[in-house]
Amino acid sequence: MSPTAATSLPASRVPDPREAPALRWGVVGTGWIAERFVAALQRLTVQEVVAVGSRSEASAREFAGRFGLTHAHGSYESLVADPDVDVVYVATPHNRHRPHALLALEAGKHVLVEKPIALNAAEAREIADAAAARGLFCAEALWSLFTPKFDVVRQVLDSGLLGDISSVVADNGEWFAPDHRIQRHDLAGGPLLDLGTYPLALTHWVLGSSTDVLARGTDAPSGVNGQVGALLGFEGGARAVVHTSILANTPVALTIAGSEGSLEVPGVFYRPGPFSVVLTDGTRLDYDETAIAYDALAHQAAEVARRVLAGDTETPVRPLADSIATMALIDAVRAQIGQVWDEER
Repeated sequence: MSPTAATSLPASRVPDPREAPALRWGVVGTGWIAERFVAALQRLTVQEVVAVGSRSEASAREFAGRFGLTHAHGSYESLVADPDVDVVYVATPHNRHRPHALLALEAGKHVLVEKPIALNAAEAREIADAAAARGLFCAEALWSLFTPKFDVVRQVLDSGLLGDISSVVADNGEWFAPDHRIQRHDLAGGPLLDLGTYPLALTHWVLGSSTDVLARGTDAPSGVNGQVGALLGFEGGARAVVHTSILANTPVALTIAGSEGSLEVPGVFYRPGPFSVVLTDGTRLDYDETAIAYDALAHQAAEVARRVLAGDTETPVRPLADSIATMALIDAVRAQIGQVWDEER
């Protein structure tokens, strides 16, 4: 697309999630993201959430009753063994993603793993290898990339409308109370896995793998890492500035800048909503959509259903190689700030 010929932005190619064929889903975990995932599927898709698994039968029964699910399992092992489940959504804390993804794959279930896919790149490779060995579908639920907004962003990037990309600036900061789980060492707390996955994954999505990383961190009063600022270098001289924090609320905006124009995504950049392209000649192209927030989790489930029914084991929207690359980038940032997860000690 020539910048001088641009008069509008492309339309999204993402199908209506209601059009995806139905799979029977089992959910591992009963927390905040599991609630939103199930609610989104029930509101916006024909997917069938039939079962939930928890560490306790009481928790599973409460969750199942709230959402009208048929099966409540008092263990994760029982959930993945359920013959009525086609695909498992892993929604447990970060440090349980690897064992629960492997548990589901070993039981012969297709898997969608909540982001981040694992604690580090080695764990992510282990999950990918296990899925490949069994011929099962597996993907990381980085939900933003499955939405119509980011499909349009991808088309803008692929068209060359922005020219040569020289910089990405991405931020994701949110204040959390001292008693929140993100403040806990034993749950891989701090901003990197929770919040930092978004700007770091999006930076890789735009610029590819980083060639050098310079990062600095600040501890939170709880003792976990509280915030990180990173300067990333890429082949050809492109740079990215990434910031993430649990110490304060920040703009949560994304800028992708090139020789012919810039793409500006205001906060909260990873949710459905608007963005603008401003070309160097002053032309402004605006995109907008209904800000449905976490109901947009429906798009990733619909993509999983389409791929599984087609016999695919991955999705091009979020290939496992990209998930592994994001974890490798987070590993490089952690090495700079001395962040080691409890499971790695």
